[in-house]
Amino acid sequence: MNSTALYFDHLYRHSDDPWNLREGWYERRKRSLTLALLPRPRYRNAFEPGCANGELTVELATRCDTLLAADLHERAVALARERVAGAPQVRVEQRTVPREWPTEAGPFDLIVISEFAYYLDAAELETLAARIAASLTTDGTLLACHWRRPFAEALESADAAHALFDARCGLSRLAHHDEADLLIDVWSRDARSVAQREGLL
Repeated sequence: MNSTALYFDHLYRHSDDPWNLREGWYERRKRSLTLALLPRPRYRNAFEPGCANGELTVELATRCDTLLAADLHERAVALARERVAGAPQVRVEQRTVPREWPTEAGPFDLIVISEFAYYLDAAELETLAARIAASLTTDGTLLACHWRRPFAEALESADAAHALFDARCGLSRLAHHDEADLLIDVWSRDARSVAQREGLL
């Protein structure tokens, strides 16, 4: 078992909400920002790898016709399945991404990479970017959201991961939210702004 898997084993052994995703104001505010930055009100088919215990998943479900969520840890998958039990359009699977990319479930018009990319090394990030680029629809959206402070288990910084997505995925950046703690970027194959999409310009 690698060090990342051991890290998650330790976390979930002591709590079903190890990052205080459910009640913490930082996390609740971050989810609100994430949802607000999506350029469309609704998506047909979305993918959220690294879903943890499903707190973001259950809110994304309100905006998606179908949503596949995935996590590498079996406890996280079980918790996420409980969290979205009332959302039949959502399924949660145990997958190690990007290696076990759900090609059969795509293409996706929304991919959400939240608090996940910094656990990947440089080669895995390159693979992830390639999988994203190959899996998005012609109007597809990529949202990336990550904690910016350094921590021991992070193999890459949030800024480095987002810069790689910007360089490798062939998408137009629509939104950029930058705080000391938090980085959120949104890209799309459709370069129109939200106002342009709504016919206001």
